[in-house]
Amino acid sequence: MIQLGDPIDRSLLNDWQRDLPQVPRPFAAMGRKLGIDEEEVISRLEILREQGSITRVGATCAPNTVSASTLAAISAPETQVEEVAEIINREPGINHSYLREDDWNLWFVATGPDRTHVNAALARIERRTGLRVLDLPLVRPFNIDLGFNLNDSDNAPPAPRQPDISVMQRGDRDILQTLCSGLPLVPRPYALIGARLKRSEDDILARVTALHEGAIITRLGVIVRHRALGWRANAMVVWDLPHAAITRAGPRLAALPGVTLCYERRPVPGIWPWRLYSMIHARSREAALDVLARARALPELRGVPCKPLFSVRCFRQTGALIKPPVRPVLTEGVSP
Repeated sequence: MIQLGDPIDRSLLNDWQRDLPQVPRPFAAMGRKLGIDEEEVISRLEILREQGSITRVGATCAPNTVSASTLAAISAPETQVEEVAEIINREPGINHSYLREDDWNLWFVATGPDRTHVNAALARIERRTGLRVLDLPLVRPFNIDLGFNLNDSDNAPPAPRQPDISVMQRGDRDILQTLCSGLPLVPRPYALIGARLKRSEDDILARVTALHEGAIITRLGVIVRHRALGWRANAMVVWDLPHAAITRAGPRLAALPGVTLCYERRPVPGIWPWRLYSMIHARSREAALDVLARARALPELRGVPCKPLFSVRCFRQTGALIKPPVRPVLTEGVSP
């Protein structure tokens, strides 16, 4: 586990997980609030990334708005876990991949520019592993912010915002893919993005602001690696509730301190009945089970069947795939 005794590093990780300054020199703006210069902010962020404390400085996008995604699972024999995980993670667009305590033990999120891409990825994984893939599409989110308060306080996550797809313009997917991959850690990152896309810095900044205000970008800031920072007891808790009951239970569960994600997904009849999902990220298994006990005591969830699937290992944690991956151009007589 990475220790964060330095107050500036702690502030960078805790206070800038969202609302990164949307100005030409965002790291200079951060430095003014931290009492350090722009160069030191960039240097510290580079070190935190190299240490594995953060995945990137960038964006997360509202699910299934400008791209497609689904949660999926495979029941892999214990002796084949490494092999199957490698096959899964070979697919472009697999942005989260975990081993969990359950018969359905390999869990991953498949993303892509559209549902056709996601379907093709799941089909290839099934074919290459010889194992069934559970496809569990999102029905509705209640909390998808996934911010972490390093001060151990129980601040409620921001209220979810309804994405306005009408704000999208031609070329925005290029910007979003760059932000989801990671903002360049340079003094003028938006100018560099503009140069790569043959657009001006002002144009890029205007589009980032519009996409953020339209809730297409749900969060713009430092994306931390929670396991590296101490949240090692992570459980995906699934609940067996009918759709109508989730209308009341979902918002209550999402607002419970300690619950970091909450959403409804489509079940697989006869195989996987669970519809309501909640993530608990805690520093210990005991603390995670305490949160689960408080959740089960909610009036809307009292007596509802549930089970926690604790994470054993993280194979991948990265940004979503929004644009089709670039494939190599083959020239006659030249192998890829």
